[in-house]
Formats: sequence, structure tokens, C-alpha cells
Amino acid sequence: MAFCPRFHKAIELIGRRWTGAVIRVLLGGPRRFNELLAAVPGISDRLLTERLRELEAEGLIRRDVQPGSPVRVVYSLTCAGAELQVALDALGQWAERWIEPAATDVP
Repeated sequence: MAFCPRFHKAIELIGRRWTGAVIRVLLGGPRRFNELLAAVPGISDRLLTERLRELEAEGLIRRDVQPGSPVRVVYSLTCAGAELQVALDALGQWAERWIEPAATDVP
């Protein structure tokens, strides 16, 4: 199979640490920053901020500022981001079949 620059860019983007987890949480609907922070165990606030900025720059998520006091920021998937559900579901099925859980994943 020939090298495809678009595929390579997509894998590099989605394959970055925590990116898939952030997108997976947002597949469940819009979330505020602290909700995302709580839903992705182990991610730091600095790294979450970085990933959200990257995903917004790539057009996969939208950042909506809601007026009021205090100001609320809500993150949601764009159409492009939501279309990743099929790919992430397929990857999840593959992982269930072929990836052994880490010792720390077992209760």
C-alpha cells in the first residue's frame, strides 16, 4: 500500500497521547473543561489545554464561550470530529480482541 500523507497526518493527530480519550469523551456530548479533566484519568490540566487547542485548530472540536458570571466554556465535536466515532469504535473493538490489559487496568 502506498504512503498517504493524509492518513499519516490523521494517525499522528489521533495517536497523540490523550487525544483519542478526549475525543471519546466528547462523543458523549459537550463538556466543560473540568468535566473533561475528570473524565480522562491521568491527564494534566496543562496537557488537556494543549490537546483541546490542537483539536480546535484542526477543526475537530468547537470551543463555545457562554456569557454570564462566571463565563463558561463548553467543548463539543464538530461534524468532522463526530465522524471519528466509526473509526474509534472499530479501534476499540480491535483493542478488546488483541490488546492485553495492563496490570494497572485490572481491578
